[in-house]
Amino acid sequence: MIIDFIADYYKNVEKQPVRSQVEPGYLSKRLPKSAPNNPEPIEKILQDVQEHIVPGITHWQSPNYFAYFPSSGSVAGIIGEMISTGFNVVGFNWMSSPAATELENIVMDWLGEMLKLPKSFLFSGKGGGVIQGTTCEAILCTLSAARDRILNNIGRENITKLVVYGSDQTHSALQKAAQIAGIDPKNFRAIKTMKSSSFGLSPDSLQSTVESDVEAGLIPLFLCATVGTTGTTAVDPIGPLCDIAKRYGIWVHIDAAYAGSSCICPEFRHFLDGIEDADSFSLNAHKWFFTTLDCCCLWVKNPGALIQSLSTNPEFLRNRASDSKTVVDYKDWQITLSRRFRSLKLWLVLRSYGVTNLRNFLRSHVKMAKLFEELVGTDKRFEVVVPRNFAMVCFRVVPSALDKEPVNKFNNELLESINKSGKLYMTHAIVEGIFVIRFAIGATLTEERHVVAAWKVVQQHLEANLNMI
Repeated sequence: MIIDFIADYYKNVEKQPVRSQVEPGYLSKRLPKSAPNNPEPIEKILQDVQEHIVPGITHWQSPNYFAYFPSSGSVAGIIGEMISTGFNVVGFNWMSSPAATELENIVMDWLGEMLKLPKSFLFSGKGGGVIQGTTCEAILCTLSAARDRILNNIGRENITKLVVYGSDQTHSALQKAAQIAGIDPKNFRAIKTMKSSSFGLSPDSLQSTVESDVEAGLIPLFLCATVGTTGTTAVDPIGPLCDIAKRYGIWVHIDAAYAGSSCICPEFRHFLDGIEDADSFSLNAHKWFFTTLDCCCLWVKNPGALIQSLSTNPEFLRNRASDSKTVVDYKDWQITLSRRFRSLKLWLVLRSYGVTNLRNFLRSHVKMAKLFEELVGTDKRFEVVVPRNFAMVCFRVVPSALDKEPVNKFNNELLESINKSGKLYMTHAIVEGIFVIRFAIGATLTEERHVVAAWKVVQQHLEANLNMI
């Protein structure tokens, strides 16, 4: 019954309003105040799921979902998740389930080779990969490793001198990781980017910022460079940034949470040029790689730095395999002790699709984004605000179409009216003071017809909102 329920949901998700239409606190008005004393039949529970839970879901798997970045599930990912849940492995070390560790080793090398990562990032070299929950965890783990590596040399009392760098487009996960890792908030640098450089981090800006910090007696620690920023999918120039970082001993992490998946396609691999000089790299297979949440793939050149920072060895976990130092104990590569058998779902996705079909799927999304970009270009009332790199288009209504109406306010209200309709869902960003609407393609079920229909909805709402001015 549950499998049928999930299959029916996935098959019919297009019929649901994309963004949930409920008001805050709706569910407490519908459900009992306390848990039942006696068991209830699954039929009744499923009926309540359909009647009360589904209306409160924003449908990330809908083909009309174009918000944030996609969370592109798939039948393969769902099946892998079901098998993993059925086994319910708690895979903290090799001994706790050897298959869970060894399959993760294998699929991380498979995916690393598909991305043409340098051998130094793979288990087949001297590096290795681990599946974290999210990018927030990947950045926190690598930042912690970088912090401890340098403090072991200069003394832990000098933590107040450490400086973390990103751009003003870098994901907020970096700032959160810096806070958790004990970096002084005054030593967090969000370096300004410009529209003229497509909002990528300028090497000259990084150089001058680092120089100022060194002159002030501070110690540069960590740089997070991004391939596909959240706001506009901007790409930081990895090679030149790594050249600067190398001079100062800065750990470089490459966050390609969204766009990294596309780099299995030869035509997008150039966005990773220079990665051989970085220290760590991560992408979210649960964003644009058809694998259900959560599945953040992190590769590091020096696993020893992670292990030294994150390991604990209580007696109750001691075993012969771990003591032999011949196995990977993933508890020492992550924040938590317990971990799920995440590699199963990634393994099923890789095997069920194959590299050729995965590439074609990603290319189809990029092709649909190009179509949407062309549609925007056919209507003089709109403009594409920043160059499109992958499968997301940033656009807005231009001031000349608005007869003195505040342009940002109008675009904001236009977006809200579209989302309120339930026909599609998009989100926004603000860059250089410009409010832009983000149209991010990547839901597994999205087809060209959905893109064309979405553009018609945008135009219809523009007409309606213009009539209200």
